Amino acid sequence: MNDNEAMRLALDLAVMGEGDVNPNPLVGAVVVSRSGEIVGRGYHRAYGGPHAEVFALNEAGEHARGSTLYVTLEPCCHYGKTPPCTDRIIAAGIASVVFAVRDPTPGRWGCGAAALEAAGIRVVEGVLEEEAVRLNEIFFHYTATGRPLVLVKAALSLDGRIATRTGDSRWISCKASRVEGHRLRRRMAAIAVGVSTVVADDPSLTVRHVVGRDPIPVVLDPTGRIPETAKLLDAGTKPIVVTRSMSAEKEARLADRGVLVWRVGQAGERLDLDRLLEELGGAGIDSLLIEGGGETIARFLESELVDRVALFIAPLLIGGEGIPVVGGSGVDRVRDAWQLANVSVERCGEDLSVRGTVRKRRSS
Repeated sequence: MNDNEAMRLALDLAVMGEGDVNPNPLVGAVVVSRSGEIVGRGYHRAYGGPHAEVFALNEAGEHARGSTLYVTLEPCCHYGKTPPCTDRIIAAGIASVVFAVRDPTPGRWGCGAAALEAAGIRVVEGVLEEEAVRLNEIFFHYTATGRPLVLVKAALSLDGRIATRTGDSRWISCKASRVEGHRLRRRMAAIAVGVSTVVADDPSLTVRHVVGRDPIPVVLDPTGRIPETAKLLDAGTKPIVVTRSMSAEKEARLADRGVLVWRVGQAGERLDLDRLLEELGGAGIDSLLIEGGGETIARFLESELVDRVALFIAPLLIGGEGIPVVGGSGVDRVRDAWQLANVSVERCGEDLSVRGTVRKRRSS
């Protein structure tokens, strides 16, 4: 087994922690003996729990001595919720450590590698680095900015509608796309919708079709319109309702039910979405999925706050006054449109899955 093969296995293991480790990174580890046999596997399973290296070394046992450890992120060398992984690696008698990418956390860059080398362990870095960075784009973004990565997800028709003129949207996307959409929910720490979506659809915003933790619902509700009968208010994961002018009486009733009410923006003004991201980041929320509606998506785009998009385009036409995926007033010139980079297009059942990174709009 060569370095790339072993690291690819570690990356596959890391994905198994998706949705359970935020705001920690996804990490996988594999121990390969001198004879090339895999003797230990592990992945980071839960925030605050043992790291991937510990699980892999525990499985390897005495076979770890003289072996090579492959890990998708530089092993930690600090005390946090768990002891340093470097201490455990050194004690296990590992001869070589191969990792994909350095830990970007301030003060930790290169620390693990230096500790291992000081103990006489051979260290190799950069194996499948691009894949490892892509796997942990949420972690790298949050570490660099202190704010959640913002991903817009929408199911739309070929003519760009997310609902008919009557508001009907079930189901635009096929079953495969809906399952993939719930995988995205599982991966993200929080999920945001506008209050109009709550009024019209009464969504639960939970993870279905796949097994995983529910994201924290975030309802953008400038004037405090959220119905007190809304299903998401009584979900297991209590929501954050973001407002600027909700009545004190209603806020108190919601608070009694465990709902957090955040006042972001002055009465008479729009919600301050930039400040909202700062508040979410400060609360340890590393990722935010925007699921609608079109006006909410437009507000985040207009504020230049969207990092990624994931669109599921169904082979159907709605036409007429169907609701567009991006509301608002739009742009006056094509050159001012939001453009995507690093675009991927794949089949997802009967639909097309289009994903990309949102570029900053060009100035006039």
